[in-house]
Amino acid sequence: MSLEKNPPVKLPNEPAITPQIVAEHGLSPAEYESVLAIMGRAPTMVELGIFSAMWSEHCSYKSSKVWLKKLPTKAPWVIQGPGENAGVIDIGDGQAAIFKMESHNHPSYIEPYQGAATGVGGILRDVFTMGARPIANLNALRFGDPSHPKTRHLVSGVVAGIGGYGNCMGIPTVGGETNFHAAYNGNILVNAMTVGIAPAHRIFYAAAAGVGNPLVYVGSKTGRDGIHGATMASTEFNEDSEEKRPTVQVGDPFVEKLLLEACLELMATDAIVAIQDMGAAGLTSSSFEMAAKGGLGVVVELDKVPMRETGMNPYELMLSESQERMLIVLKPGREELARKIFEKWELDFAVIGHLTDTQRMVLSWHGDIVGNIPIPPLVTEAPVYERPWTLTPLPPVVDAASVPAPKDWRGSLLALMSCPDLASKAWIWHQYDHLIMGNTAIRPQDGDAALVRVPSSAKGAGHKGLAMTSDCTPRYVQAHPETGGRQAVAEAWRNITAVGALPLAVTDNMNFGNPQKPEIMGQFAGAIMGMAEACTTLDFPVVSGNVSLYNETEGRPILPTPTIGAVGVIADIAKAVGSRLTEGGLGIVLIGETKGWLGQSLYLREACGREEGAPPPVDLVVERRNGDFVRDQIALGRVDACHDVSDGGLLVALAEMCIAGGTGVEIAQPAGNAVPSHAFFYGEDQARYVIASGSADDIVEAAKAAGVPAVLLGYSGGASLVVNGLLSLPLSDIKAAHEAWLPGYMSATE
Repeated sequence: MSLEKNPPVKLPNEPAITPQIVAEHGLSPAEYESVLAIMGRAPTMVELGIFSAMWSEHCSYKSSKVWLKKLPTKAPWVIQGPGENAGVIDIGDGQAAIFKMESHNHPSYIEPYQGAATGVGGILRDVFTMGARPIANLNALRFGDPSHPKTRHLVSGVVAGIGGYGNCMGIPTVGGETNFHAAYNGNILVNAMTVGIAPAHRIFYAAAAGVGNPLVYVGSKTGRDGIHGATMASTEFNEDSEEKRPTVQVGDPFVEKLLLEACLELMATDAIVAIQDMGAAGLTSSSFEMAAKGGLGVVVELDKVPMRETGMNPYELMLSESQERMLIVLKPGREELARKIFEKWELDFAVIGHLTDTQRMVLSWHGDIVGNIPIPPLVTEAPVYERPWTLTPLPPVVDAASVPAPKDWRGSLLALMSCPDLASKAWIWHQYDHLIMGNTAIRPQDGDAALVRVPSSAKGAGHKGLAMTSDCTPRYVQAHPETGGRQAVAEAWRNITAVGALPLAVTDNMNFGNPQKPEIMGQFAGAIMGMAEACTTLDFPVVSGNVSLYNETEGRPILPTPTIGAVGVIADIAKAVGSRLTEGGLGIVLIGETKGWLGQSLYLREACGREEGAPPPVDLVVERRNGDFVRDQIALGRVDACHDVSDGGLLVALAEMCIAGGTGVEIAQPAGNAVPSHAFFYGEDQARYVIASGSADDIVEAAKAAGVPAVLLGYSGGASLVVNGLLSLPLSDIKAAHEAWLPGYMSATE
């Protein structure tokens, strides 16, 4: 008798499905009615759990899908856009870069070490499941107010978790960002990004094929950790959130390292038809997605799943999010080849089912059918919501004349350089091995983007490099989401440009509050509008990403945070530049126009205690023009150091260049410039770069010919930052203030 025709049996002690149980699974009454219509009967508990996971916000993108379609995703160099485990772009020489960013926010708040560690583990699997060897990790972290009683504990645990997992895997963590704001007090953000390299002709996908082909489980055994992780990630926090600790996964980087090597070894053969990591919703999502993408059905024999705990039942096995596990469809007859590889690496290997032509997911347990679900309706009938939204109006522009100038210029710069957002994050990245593998060409403190060597296959060619960065300015997005979304993309593009690389593609991590609130949905919509416009104008398509909603605690949302991860390429890393100012006698050139924009600036917040005003406007045509010019000058060998101007404005950018390279500058506000001095030096106007060059006059002339605003501010040299008529500050003082805050904060006792 066909398995598909067997009605599922109820397991011993299985409760009846009640409205309360449905609600506990995160399904609305209307969604449960859809389940009943699809099934033609009441589901079993394991079937209800599968619908709950697959229709969760985390897995289904039901509130964001309609907006995500507005992002540009195609370009001649895009091999695979959104919809697979990670995005894939062509980087020449028969090579592809594979990358993605994903959130692990809720787990990291509940259990910071394991939450952050398994976030790194999960994003690594997303990349190597497509056939890539990971070459770099990045992360974007947002914590609450430093004075909040939990912040120090969360910083310590998250950083240790990221470092512990990445370091043990032998993959360098080369870049990222860390911010602090009271809006994250009850809901921190941990966004992890991985970049890998693969042969462009050998990319592995998740679409199952071949009726009868074996379904194979590899990696760690399944335990009870992480059950309902996807559902937990799709709800707001409340006062009971600490009780959700059992829904946080537990990772083992040493096992993941073995899994990486075993998978890459198997991928060198012809045995694999499809492969998928077991991430959110574990065995449920991996088996379902593989079958759905291939238009096939699947039989899963759950009693054959390797288990590390006794007494586990089908519900737990399908919904566990235990780490370091993969699901593979093999070609028939390749089972023993694969088994030998995984057993050599001391990993579990089990044939747990096979593909069918029924388009149904059939679950068996010791011979009994315990689940039988039609696969297509889980996709076609999945809820998609066009939620009500209201756009955030553009706030009034802050007139620079209404913002007081510093009474003490020295004190104002030291205060900015030591504030939590701008203070050195060396305490963090010193816990990450950023040099392992020996390919890190630009390190965290040395440039606007990290740069990692990629061996070129062309004879006699130099090393090409992949530039990578992560960026977002949440206070801009909060003030005006469209401008903030535009700026996040533009700054990521600028960071890659500033090292001399050509920006190629974006991965995004959309972190927002409760989408059922029109103002929050409006933030999401506005950010997408701005991002789409920027990605289009800058030829910077989105190839992968993640949406994390319901980042609220007791009704208080985070700042809207659409984190942008980005990757670019430079043909020869010998031509790349960093931001360190290491020698005297160089001309200091400011590229881009300065109008002195102080709205939403760090100067306004840190010096005046005001968080207000419209964020700086982003003219994308100007961004493109100025950035292309800077990249051309770097390629011509005219640039010794380059730094984009962002948080804190021009004076902060200069101070960062000086203390990184140990060389001072003497500059002046250009003659005839009518912008108030505090707005000129602390304004956060966009599309600007500071260039240090021995060919400064040539650059200024070339800029004039190209219609790019450029002005010579002064020259490098000495051991102080000098602004004629305003400021003379030894670099040692700036460096001491910049480097003291975070170690002092982390070593302080409560």
